[in-house]
Amino acid sequence: MKALVLRQYNCLVYEDVPDPCPGEGEVLVAVKACGICGSDVHGMDGSTGRRRPPIIMGHEAAGIIAGLGAGVTGWEEGDRVTFDSTVFCRSCTYCRRGLINLCDRRRVLGVSCAEYHQQGAFAEYLAVPAHILHPLPPNTSFVQAAVTEALAIAVHAAERAPRLLGASALIVGVGMIGSLLAQVLRVMGYGKVFVVDTAKEKLESALHLGADVALNPGETDVTAEVLRRTGGSGVDVAFEAVGTDDTVKTTIGSVRKGGSVVLIGNVKPAVDFPLQAVVTRQITLYGSCASAGEYPTALDLIADGKVKVDALISATASLADGAEWFRRLYQREPGLMKVVLCP
Repeated sequence: MKALVLRQYNCLVYEDVPDPCPGEGEVLVAVKACGICGSDVHGMDGSTGRRRPPIIMGHEAAGIIAGLGAGVTGWEEGDRVTFDSTVFCRSCTYCRRGLINLCDRRRVLGVSCAEYHQQGAFAEYLAVPAHILHPLPPNTSFVQAAVTEALAIAVHAAERAPRLLGASALIVGVGMIGSLLAQVLRVMGYGKVFVVDTAKEKLESALHLGADVALNPGETDVTAEVLRRTGGSGVDVAFEAVGTDDTVKTTIGSVRKGGSVVLIGNVKPAVDFPLQAVVTRQITLYGSCASAGEYPTALDLIADGKVKVDALISATASLADGAEWFRRLYQREPGLMKVVLCP
């Protein structure tokens, strides 16, 4: 089969690789669409240490079941599916509690790190455990379904904070996750939603998709403006979807006393943290890792049109042209949000 292989850092090659064979409890999926995640783009140059070559990256995918391994029941060849980006064991303490994102044996598709090597979905075929599959609604395309993973992450983050009907919210960073999160908060009944980013086009898109106020930290003091617009108190809940010193400080500084902060972004392993502000203002912090069973909810939101994923898909392209699209995303070409590759 053909696959897009990270042969060495910053070198993606479209080449022939051996066909995967589904083992016991696995299915063979003919991949029809796979989105390029920001973690793939960041990992391509070796900076994250989680895409050690050679590796087939890709974990935001959908396709058709092309074969069944031994012991698989409940699925048939030809079924249209997507699948969780996380391979979880179902038997550890966390899995038994439903916290599959914290599985002791957790593996992420398309990741190669010190602990494991797991091939991904930038390929014509991929073998995955049957228990991570989800059926696609009839009116959902493969390209739309490739956004399910990102939307599930947004839903998980939204559900980490206490749900307060009509609450005000701030989202710092409106890349793919932040843009989806803004829509999810609307569905959940939040009131005024502020969004923050340095990219003008991302702010305009977020406003088009339902955010109320867009703020650019290059043009305004975000914290001061949020406080001004909330009568000096700050927002009820703030979501941080970047993971740098400045963005974390902005997020914490913009939430009210007794409010909640959900930390999603993690581009850096450590940040300069405003400890006293959190302690003296009694702010509750929630970490949010991947998703934990939110795929069905995400698929329903897409199928029902409550979250508009098409507006965030910048381009669809052949897998054969994947290296060029990675280059364009890596160079932060203006206007690009989500690129989906189709084998």
